[in-house]
Amino acid sequence: MSGNGTTAGDDPLQIAVWRLRSRACWADAAALLPRDTPTASLQRAVLLVERCLYTERGWQEAEDALRTAEARAGTDEERGAAACERGQLAYASTLHGVRDRADEARAALGRAAALIPPGAAGRALLDFRRGLLAENLARSPQAARAAYRRAHAGATAHSDPLLLSFTWRHIAGLALREGELAEARHGFAESLRIREELGYLVGTAPALVSLADTESDPEASRLREEARRLFRLLGGVPTWLARQLTPDAPDTATA
Repeated sequence: MSGNGTTAGDDPLQIAVWRLRSRACWADAAALLPRDTPTASLQRAVLLVERCLYTERGWQEAEDALRTAEARAGTDEERGAAACERGQLAYASTLHGVRDRADEARAALGRAAALIPPGAAGRALLDFRRGLLAENLARSPQAARAAYRRAHAGATAHSDPLLLSFTWRHIAGLALREGELAEARHGFAESLRIREELGYLVGTAPALVSLADTESDPEASRLREEARRLFRLLGGVPTWLARQLTPDAPDTATA
Protein backbone atom coordinates (compact mmCIF):
# COMPACT_ATOMS: atom_id res chain seq x y z
CA MET A 1 0.00 0.00 0.00
CA SER A 2 2.97 2.26 -0.50
CA GLY A 3 2.56 5.36 -2.61
CA ASN A 4 5.11 4.40 -5.27
CA GLY A 5 4.34 6.22 -8.49
CA THR A 6 2.07 8.78 -6.86
CA THR A 7 4.51 11.69 -6.81
CA ALA A 8 6.06 13.71 -9.61
CA GLY A 9 9.57 12.69 -8.58
CA ASP A 10 9.01 8.97 -9.20
CA ASP A 11 10.68 7.30 -12.15
CA PRO A 12 8.76 6.31 -15.31
CA LEU A 13 8.64 2.64 -14.31
CA GLN A 14 6.99 3.45 -10.99
CA ILE A 15 4.53 5.80 -12.67
CA ALA A 16 3.56 3.05 -15.12
CA VAL A 17 3.20 0.53 -12.29
CA TRP A 18 1.04 2.97 -10.33
CA ARG A 19 -1.26 3.66 -13.27
CA LEU A 20 -1.87 -0.05 -13.80
CA ARG A 21 -2.29 -0.73 -10.09
CA SER A 22 -4.77 2.08 -9.65
CA ARG A 23 -6.89 0.65 -12.47
CA ALA A 24 -7.04 -2.85 -10.95
CA CYS A 25 -4.38 -4.27 -13.33
CA TRP A 26 -2.14 -5.71 -10.61
CA ALA A 27 -0.76 -8.63 -12.62
CA ASP A 28 0.17 -6.31 -15.50
CA ALA A 29 1.86 -3.94 -13.07
CA ALA A 30 3.81 -6.80 -11.47
CA ALA A 31 4.98 -7.98 -14.89
CA LEU A 32 6.76 -4.65 -15.47
CA LEU A 33 9.06 -5.11 -12.48
CA PRO A 34 12.52 -6.66 -12.67
CA ARG A 35 12.86 -10.05 -11.00
CA ASP A 36 16.34 -9.95 -9.49
CA THR A 37 16.24 -7.46 -6.61
CA PRO A 38 14.78 -7.57 -3.11
CA THR A 39 12.95 -4.27 -3.67
CA ALA A 40 11.27 -5.39 -6.87
CA SER A 41 10.41 -8.79 -5.38
CA LEU A 42 8.74 -7.10 -2.45
CA GLN A 43 6.84 -4.68 -4.66
CA ARG A 44 5.58 -7.56 -6.78
CA ALA A 45 4.33 -9.27 -3.63
CA VAL A 46 2.62 -6.03 -2.53
CA LEU A 47 0.75 -5.82 -5.82
CA LEU A 48 -0.39 -9.43 -5.85
CA VAL A 49 -1.43 -9.40 -2.20
CA GLU A 50 -3.49 -6.29 -2.87
CA ARG A 51 -5.12 -8.07 -5.81
CA CYS A 52 -6.29 -10.79 -3.43
CA LEU A 53 -7.95 -8.24 -1.16
CA TYR A 54 -9.80 -6.54 -4.01
CA THR A 55 -10.66 -9.52 -6.22
CA GLU A 56 -10.71 -12.55 -3.85
CA ARG A 57 -8.52 -14.47 -6.29
CA GLY A 58 -4.86 -14.98 -7.19
CA TRP A 59 -3.97 -16.44 -3.81
CA GLN A 60 -1.30 -18.86 -5.04
CA GLU A 61 0.42 -16.24 -7.19
CA ALA A 62 0.55 -13.92 -4.21
CA GLU A 63 1.92 -16.70 -2.01
CA ASP A 64 4.65 -17.51 -4.54
CA ALA A 65 5.63 -13.84 -4.89
CA LEU A 66 5.70 -13.43 -1.14
CA ARG A 67 7.95 -16.44 -0.63
CA THR A 68 10.36 -15.00 -3.20
CA ALA A 69 10.37 -11.65 -1.42
CA GLU A 70 10.99 -13.35 1.93
CA ALA A 71 13.87 -15.37 0.49
CA ARG A 72 15.54 -12.32 -1.07
CA ALA A 73 15.15 -10.00 1.91
CA GLY A 74 18.60 -9.15 3.23
CA THR A 75 18.01 -6.42 5.80
CA ASP A 76 15.75 -6.07 8.82
CA GLU A 77 13.75 -3.45 6.94
CA GLU A 78 13.19 -5.82 4.01
CA ARG A 79 12.37 -8.74 6.27
CA GLY A 80 9.97 -6.57 8.25
CA ALA A 81 8.22 -5.37 5.09
CA ALA A 82 7.87 -8.94 3.84
CA ALA A 83 6.44 -10.01 7.21
CA CYS A 84 3.95 -7.15 6.99
CA GLU A 85 2.80 -8.44 3.59
CA ARG A 86 2.60 -11.97 4.99
CA GLY A 87 0.27 -10.65 7.67
CA GLN A 88 -1.85 -8.83 5.10
CA LEU A 89 -2.22 -11.92 2.92
CA ALA A 90 -3.27 -14.02 5.91
CA TYR A 91 -5.69 -11.28 6.98
CA ALA A 92 -7.26 -11.09 3.51
CA SER A 93 -7.66 -14.88 3.41
CA THR A 94 -9.43 -14.81 6.77
CA LEU A 95 -11.57 -11.77 5.95
CA HIS A 96 -12.84 -13.28 2.70
CA GLY A 97 -13.49 -16.68 4.23
CA VAL A 98 -10.93 -18.51 2.08
CA ARG A 99 -9.14 -20.00 5.08
CA ASP A 100 -8.86 -18.93 8.70
CA ARG A 101 -5.31 -17.61 9.02
CA ALA A 102 -5.92 -15.11 11.82
CA ASP A 103 -3.18 -16.55 14.04
CA GLU A 104 -0.72 -16.41 11.15
CA ALA A 105 -1.68 -12.80 10.47
CA ARG A 106 -1.07 -11.78 14.09
CA ALA A 107 2.23 -13.64 14.24
CA ALA A 108 3.48 -12.11 10.99
CA LEU A 109 2.60 -8.57 12.05
CA GLY A 110 4.28 -9.27 15.38
CA ARG A 111 7.47 -10.24 13.53
CA ALA A 112 7.20 -7.09 11.45
CA ALA A 113 6.88 -4.99 14.61
CA ALA A 114 10.10 -6.51 15.96
CA LEU A 115 11.95 -5.67 12.73
CA ILE A 116 10.55 -2.25 11.79
CA PRO A 117 11.60 0.39 14.33
CA PRO A 118 9.20 3.08 15.58
CA GLY A 119 9.36 6.11 13.33
CA ALA A 120 10.45 4.18 10.25
CA ALA A 121 8.49 4.70 7.05
CA GLY A 122 7.10 1.16 7.09
CA ARG A 123 5.80 1.47 10.62
CA ALA A 124 2.73 3.48 9.61
CA LEU A 125 1.54 0.74 7.25
CA LEU A 126 2.19 -1.85 9.93
CA ASP A 127 0.14 0.13 12.45
CA PHE A 128 -2.70 0.42 9.94
CA ARG A 129 -2.75 -3.31 9.34
CA ARG A 130 -2.73 -4.03 13.04
CA GLY A 131 -5.78 -1.78 13.20
CA LEU A 132 -7.49 -3.88 10.53
CA LEU A 133 -6.94 -7.01 12.60
CA ALA A 134 -8.23 -5.30 15.72
CA GLU A 135 -11.34 -3.97 13.96
CA ASN A 136 -12.34 -6.86 11.71
CA LEU A 137 -10.95 -9.99 13.40
CA ALA A 138 -10.68 -9.14 17.11
CA ARG A 139 -13.75 -6.85 17.03
CA SER A 140 -11.98 -4.31 19.21
CA PRO A 141 -12.81 -0.80 17.95
CA GLN A 142 -10.84 0.90 20.70
CA ALA A 143 -7.62 -0.90 19.78
CA ALA A 144 -8.34 -0.34 16.10
CA ARG A 145 -8.82 3.40 16.57
CA ALA A 146 -5.52 3.72 18.45
CA ALA A 147 -3.69 1.82 15.72
CA TYR A 148 -5.31 3.85 12.93
CA ARG A 149 -4.37 7.09 14.65
CA ARG A 150 -0.74 5.98 14.96
CA ALA A 151 -0.81 5.03 11.29
CA HIS A 152 -2.36 8.38 10.39
CA ALA A 153 0.37 10.27 12.23
CA GLY A 154 3.06 8.15 10.58
CA ALA A 155 1.58 8.57 7.11
CA THR A 156 1.47 12.33 7.67
CA ALA A 157 5.08 12.42 8.86
CA HIS A 158 6.30 10.40 5.87
CA SER A 159 4.06 12.12 3.30
CA ASP A 160 2.22 8.97 2.23
CA PRO A 161 -1.08 10.27 0.81
CA LEU A 162 -2.37 6.86 -0.26
CA LEU A 163 -2.06 5.48 3.25
CA LEU A 164 -3.68 8.66 4.57
CA SER A 165 -6.68 7.93 2.38
CA PHE A 166 -7.02 4.58 4.16
CA THR A 167 -6.55 5.93 7.67
CA TRP A 168 -9.06 8.72 7.08
CA ARG A 169 -11.53 6.14 5.78
CA HIS A 170 -11.20 3.68 8.63
CA ILE A 171 -11.20 6.28 11.40
CA ALA A 172 -14.34 7.70 9.79
CA GLY A 173 -15.90 4.24 9.65
CA LEU A 174 -15.47 3.83 13.39
CA ALA A 175 -16.93 7.30 13.95
CA LEU A 176 -19.97 6.44 11.84
CA ARG A 177 -20.63 3.30 13.86
CA GLU A 178 -20.62 5.45 17.00
CA GLY A 179 -23.08 7.93 15.52
CA GLU A 180 -20.52 10.72 15.03
CA LEU A 181 -21.91 11.76 11.66
CA ALA A 182 -19.99 15.00 11.17
CA GLU A 183 -16.64 13.37 11.98
CA ALA A 184 -17.43 10.45 9.70
CA ARG A 185 -18.46 12.72 6.81
CA HIS A 186 -15.25 14.72 7.13
CA GLY A 187 -13.04 11.63 7.17
CA PHE A 188 -14.78 9.98 4.23
CA ALA A 189 -14.63 13.23 2.24
CA GLU A 190 -10.89 13.54 2.89
CA SER A 191 -10.34 9.93 1.82
CA LEU A 192 -12.28 10.48 -1.39
CA ARG A 193 -10.47 13.74 -2.13
CA ILE A 194 -7.05 12.12 -1.80
CA ARG A 195 -7.98 9.12 -3.93
CA GLU A 196 -9.37 11.32 -6.67
CA GLU A 197 -6.25 13.51 -6.60
CA LEU A 198 -3.99 10.45 -6.84
CA GLY A 199 -6.09 8.83 -9.53
CA TYR A 200 -6.57 5.74 -7.34
CA LEU A 201 -9.54 4.59 -9.36
CA VAL A 202 -9.93 1.17 -7.76
CA GLY A 203 -10.32 2.79 -4.35
CA THR A 204 -12.60 5.62 -5.44
CA ALA A 205 -15.86 3.67 -5.65
CA PRO A 206 -15.60 2.39 -2.04
CA ALA A 207 -14.87 5.95 -0.91
CA LEU A 208 -17.96 7.23 -2.74
CA VAL A 209 -20.17 4.60 -1.12
CA SER A 210 -18.86 5.42 2.35
CA LEU A 211 -19.44 9.14 1.90
CA ALA A 212 -22.95 8.41 0.62
CA ASP A 213 -23.71 6.71 3.95
CA THR A 214 -23.30 10.09 5.67
CA GLU A 215 -25.41 12.08 3.20
CA SER A 216 -29.12 12.35 2.46
CA ASP A 217 -30.77 12.28 -0.94
CA PRO A 218 -30.32 13.45 -3.60
CA GLU A 219 -26.57 13.65 -2.83
CA ALA A 220 -26.41 10.11 -1.43
CA SER A 221 -28.03 8.67 -4.56
CA ARG A 222 -25.67 10.65 -6.80
CA LEU A 223 -22.62 9.33 -4.97
CA ARG A 224 -23.83 5.73 -5.11
CA GLU A 225 -24.60 5.98 -8.81
CA GLU A 226 -21.09 7.28 -9.48
CA ALA A 227 -19.73 4.36 -7.46
CA ARG A 228 -21.78 1.93 -9.56
CA ARG A 229 -20.39 3.47 -12.73
CA LEU A 230 -16.79 3.03 -11.58
CA PHE A 231 -17.53 -0.48 -10.32
CA ARG A 232 -18.83 -1.49 -13.75
CA LEU A 233 -15.93 0.27 -15.47
CA LEU A 234 -13.44 -1.87 -13.51
CA GLY A 235 -15.28 -5.09 -14.28
CA GLY A 236 -16.79 -5.63 -10.84
CA VAL A 237 -13.76 -4.76 -8.71
CA PRO A 238 -13.59 -4.56 -5.72
CA THR A 239 -15.68 -7.73 -5.66
CA TRP A 240 -17.01 -7.09 -2.15
CA LEU A 241 -18.39 -3.71 -3.21
CA ALA A 242 -21.27 -5.45 -5.00
CA ARG A 243 -22.77 -6.22 -1.60
CA GLN A 244 -22.44 -2.62 -0.50
CA LEU A 245 -24.08 -1.23 -3.63
CA THR A 246 -27.33 -3.05 -2.92
CA PRO A 247 -30.00 -1.10 -1.03
CA ASP A 248 -29.46 -0.86 2.74
CA ALA A 249 -26.25 -2.92 2.64
CA PRO A 250 -23.73 -1.97 5.36
CA ASP A 251 -20.29 -0.65 4.38
CA THR A 252 -17.61 -2.82 6.00
CA ALA A 253 -14.85 -0.37 4.91
CA THR A 254 -12.58 -3.13 3.66
CA ALA A 255 -10.44 -0.73 1.68
